[in-house]
Amino acid sequence: MHYNQHPRFPQNFMWGASSAAWQVEGAVAEDGRTPAIIDLNSKTKAPFADNSIAADHYHHVKEDVALMAKCGFSSYRFSLSWPRIIPASNGEVNQAGISFYNNLIDELKAHNIEPIVTLYHYDMPLWVEEELGGWKSRATIAAFEHYARTCFEAFGDRVKYWLSINEQNMQIAYGDWLGVSKGCNDWFRDQWRVNHIINLCHATAVNLCHELVEGGKIGPVPGMVPIYPASSHPMDQIAAMNAEEFTEKIWNDTYVFGRYSNFLQAYWRNNNIDPGIEPGDEELMASAHIDFIAVNCYRSNTAKWAPASAKPQAYQLNKTGEKGKLVFPVVPGAYQLVRNPHVEYTDWDWEIDPVSLRYVLRYLWDHYQLPLMVTENGFGAHEHKDENGEIHDQARINYLRENIFQLGLAIEDGCEVISYNPWSFTDLLSTGNGIEKRYGLVYIDVTDDELNQAQLSGVVPPCTRIEKDSFTWYSKLITSNGTEWGGDISHGC
Repeated sequence: MHYNQHPRFPQNFMWGASSAAWQVEGAVAEDGRTPAIIDLNSKTKAPFADNSIAADHYHHVKEDVALMAKCGFSSYRFSLSWPRIIPASNGEVNQAGISFYNNLIDELKAHNIEPIVTLYHYDMPLWVEEELGGWKSRATIAAFEHYARTCFEAFGDRVKYWLSINEQNMQIAYGDWLGVSKGCNDWFRDQWRVNHIINLCHATAVNLCHELVEGGKIGPVPGMVPIYPASSHPMDQIAAMNAEEFTEKIWNDTYVFGRYSNFLQAYWRNNNIDPGIEPGDEELMASAHIDFIAVNCYRSNTAKWAPASAKPQAYQLNKTGEKGKLVFPVVPGAYQLVRNPHVEYTDWDWEIDPVSLRYVLRYLWDHYQLPLMVTENGFGAHEHKDENGEIHDQARINYLRENIFQLGLAIEDGCEVISYNPWSFTDLLSTGNGIEKRYGLVYIDVTDDELNQAQLSGVVPPCTRIEKDSFTWYSKLITSNGTEWGGDISHGC
């Protein structure tokens, strides 16, 4: 193929960054917000801080949006907090929660930043779990419908890009890590009933968006980790296919085609699994037509064949940021994941593989022919201010430069990509490593110890915002619409 020296981005391409309510807002007990399941889950990650304060975005909205505008953003992907909007089972709408998001959306629009809004990013209200049964109960579908309707009616006049469920595949594949499996006696089988209820909530949201939001577009947000075969051995290729099926493709096929694939249905039959499909469910799923696919992609994995006689091993993620702590999974008769000698690794043992983003976009476009947007892609690292109070995050600049270059190549390959929103705008609470694992373009000047002390004292720290070197670099790239790279590119070699 022939490419320009640097790929060209469409003139209307949207540049921004991402966050999620539970990881950035803080103020978990203010203005009527009630607890979420993920709040409780975050308290189990000691010695890291929980999400009570996080980046305190709740009290820094104007400052944060002003920084986005300074950087040159034309989009911002964030999520709404279900328990901030519907705090109790009586279904009453919390007007303080509506006002908070109205103010955020209005501030974004005033700075010509397009809001891209996620309905659900892990923060199920505690009342839904305790009173309805959470994702294990079909009663949750009606509660989610009420929540989604409320959001579309409140914000749909200004928000035209909507995301339904963040990383449904990860919630099922890593249910123990995210707490989704809590209360299930047989997760091997129960996960598919939980998954089916989430699919019905997704389908309900898609149809409601098209009904209530004039010009509204909506799509899912799969977490995409492409799987390479470890060798040219034919069974390693089958292993890679199996790994992609069980971590990604099952969900993407369902979103796009509105039905469960032959592969999945055969798997259920072979393992005596009842996914809980009731009359009318398949019709609902088939009626929900998504407009695009959002993509969260940080890294790749590598798979080799695992014979049926292999010893099973659960995936054990690195929870400390000390290299070498991750334990890869082994699924006998299907696949095992292994280290890739051709890529570098972060301190959390995540592959640094910019080509994975190009692969994912090509893969999704080839399979589904739907517009794509990148909603997460980023580099987590230990970071501290230097003696001048500055943060020099050259490793993040290198990561973003290489990934954005591969994104540009995917566009030149023919993929229709409309937006790039890396994770994250500010430092925020990591899913398992507090604020110590930093992803932001903007440094939040607080530590996990300080957040923990603030919990005890009741005094919220200033959470001062400091622009990192990556903020300045990204701003120049945005302003040039992807022509000012500020350094050499390895071209994936």
